[in-house]
Amino acid sequence: MKNQHSRRYWLYHLLPFMQWKHLVDKQSTRADLIAGLTGAMIVLPQGVAFATIAGMPPEYGLYAAMLPAIIAALFGSSWHLVSGPTTAISIAVFAAVSPLAEPGSPQFIQMVLTMTFLVGVFQLILGAARMGLLVNFISHTVVIGFTAGAAVLIAASQVKNFLGIPIPRGAPFHVVIQQTIAQFGSINPYVLFIGAVTLATGILAKRLVPKFPYMILAMVVGSLVAYFVNASYGVEVTHIKTVGALPAHLPPFGIPDFSYDTLHKVLFPALVVTMLALTEAVSISRAIAVKSEQRIDGNQEFIGQGLSNVVGAFFSSYASCGSFNRSGVNYAAGAQTPLATVYASIFLVLILLLVAPLASFLPTAAMAGILFLVAWGLIDFHHIFAIVRTSRAETVTLFVTLIGTLVDLEKGIFFGILLSLALYLFRVSRPTMEASVPAREEGSYHFVDAKGNPECPQIRIVRVNGSIFFGAVDYVRSGLMQIDENNPRQKTVLLLASGINFVDVAGAEMLEQEARRRRKLGGGLYFYRCNEDIYRFLRKADKLDDIGAGGFFPAKSNWIKPVYSTLDSDICRNCKVRIFSECHKELPDGEPRTA
Repeated sequence: MKNQHSRRYWLYHLLPFMQWKHLVDKQSTRADLIAGLTGAMIVLPQGVAFATIAGMPPEYGLYAAMLPAIIAALFGSSWHLVSGPTTAISIAVFAAVSPLAEPGSPQFIQMVLTMTFLVGVFQLILGAARMGLLVNFISHTVVIGFTAGAAVLIAASQVKNFLGIPIPRGAPFHVVIQQTIAQFGSINPYVLFIGAVTLATGILAKRLVPKFPYMILAMVVGSLVAYFVNASYGVEVTHIKTVGALPAHLPPFGIPDFSYDTLHKVLFPALVVTMLALTEAVSISRAIAVKSEQRIDGNQEFIGQGLSNVVGAFFSSYASCGSFNRSGVNYAAGAQTPLATVYASIFLVLILLLVAPLASFLPTAAMAGILFLVAWGLIDFHHIFAIVRTSRAETVTLFVTLIGTLVDLEKGIFFGILLSLALYLFRVSRPTMEASVPAREEGSYHFVDAKGNPECPQIRIVRVNGSIFFGAVDYVRSGLMQIDENNPRQKTVLLLASGINFVDVAGAEMLEQEARRRRKLGGGLYFYRCNEDIYRFLRKADKLDDIGAGGFFPAKSNWIKPVYSTLDSDICRNCKVRIFSECHKELPDGEPRTA
């Protein structure tokens, strides 16, 4: 049975599509075909635009949306992530290779394909090394902020196509806003009309007939309206641009340049693109998984992305990763399994081979309207408002990520991750330290908050919840020394230690020093219900000699009797509190207590 389970585990990791094959049926196939057709139509203008941004010939953007997308879908873990060319990767590729060769030249293309191969190798290495745990450091708030920021960027990138005004391709968000305001009087009414009709059709179709593929309907309506507008007024007047003619052949096979000179030049840029691509792919897959409630395996996602780029480098594909545009469209169009991506790639090939001339009738304004719908759907308003209502720290993280993404896509998520980790470290570096007293009705085994209850003048009982590690040592030490300032007679401290998660070397040394200090004062440091792992660690670290092995009390043990015997009898003689059972029997020195 164990061997069978082990074989199934390795089978699922070598062939991850075996995990979802049972989901494929007539209903899912129909939904995936519709989503695939929608995705194929969406990627047509995008692939050409992204390749141009990357400095590659236009057809290379389409090649990157074919075979790499299929491999990433079959060997990744996300059911909705669609890989291919993206804005961020295209910009990174151009920035990395353009100083080394003339964009569009054969040398430039060879260097880009070699870099793509290295990116895939690095991704495979990270996946095989089980480094997918890095994904766990991307918080849910960061994903929501990054998703919202990327959605705004998607909309911003389509403003020029929606309004018919010239804005430089790949312009930053603030430049898009500036140019839109500056050219407000130059908006093309014909182009705006086509975009608005497409957008309105999509909104109405989604509301009135939600089961119908509203995106395809909107594109068809937009294309038909554009055709009649051009027929009525003439293209010279309307200036309605279309996707244009596309190459009608499959991606050619080729071998990247593996010469030492080329490998040496593109090695470091490949590392940069690797981290950017993985961060985008995993962030996007997690963002979609928030909506689809699917579990994402970061290691498997790394492997899927790596295989797609390694194979893609031999089939004229430059570096690809998860796409926000197409993944959002894929999910919104009702995709049920990764086969939707496979169908999208097949449809894309068919479109290129059979109906490439018809793509010239698809207006870019209609595509802009559809992508506006996609961008709006990617913004998770429900969770954004919930975060704003509940947590100030999470709200700061959310908007830092969102604004950072608008300023610089690849840096935005890194800023969000760093800030969320910093806030997390700040929280865990301040474990709660609450003064407690024994519950009167439960004896000395149960404790309640000390607020509003009398405390022993010689013993301070402190409940610690958190970890005592290098980042929290100063905070815990300050809390223990604050006891001396508040009440110098409370020289003995009992730590309710069941809430202490772990103690590192720095924490052990601090506890050792605190135990010695309190003994010099005439008191001591004791632990009640300490975790067994922590006790063993302190013993291995040779800290028990100074702390005292007898200072650790297990649950429901009589801790008060040995601790009570160390107290000052004179103080106890005049004490009126008497919160412990021992206080009513005798004084710490053994003398009988008088009334």
